[in-house]
Amino acid sequence: MNISFDLDDLLINGVKRFEVEKTGLLTRMLTSEQLRLGTSILFKTLRARGHCIYIYTTSLRSPFRIRLLFWAHGLSVDKVFNKTLHDQRIWDLPVTASKYPPMFGIDLHIDDSEGVGIEAEKFGFRTLIIKEQDRHWTATILEAVSEIPVASLLLFSIHASFLF
Repeated sequence: MNISFDLDDLLINGVKRFEVEKTGLLTRMLTSEQLRLGTSILFKTLRARGHCIYIYTTSLRSPFRIRLLFWAHGLSVDKVFNKTLHDQRIWDLPVTASKYPPMFGIDLHIDDSEGVGIEAEKFGFRTLIIKEQDRHWTATILEAVSEIPVASLLLFSIHASFLF
């Protein structure tokens, strides 16, 4: 399954505040941004289960900078989609959404924004909204991922492909 994550206020502190992963000197030299506590274990678990990990953000950070952030924390991501790429790709679609995961082959998008949840209902894509106060956010994600049957992913992929 292709799973994408938002950055700000989900994996990186912004307006919302949460505990962060411990970092070493090299990490602090490469990036000033810290990942939410549990991100490393979550990404490694998802990868061990055969999932691809994408970042899909409305941030203007470059894909290189985003990859460097995760690399500095000992993690890798398969693909990165920022606001610039989103805007380029959505231009010709009959969709007006801040995020539209099907256009990037994403099966499940994880975000903190209720607005993205509303867009998911309106445009028919799978999303999981993580609440700031969810102390067991990684378990919430792993449970949601395990509950999505493979057959429905195939059906969803076929449906999404007709939009292009």
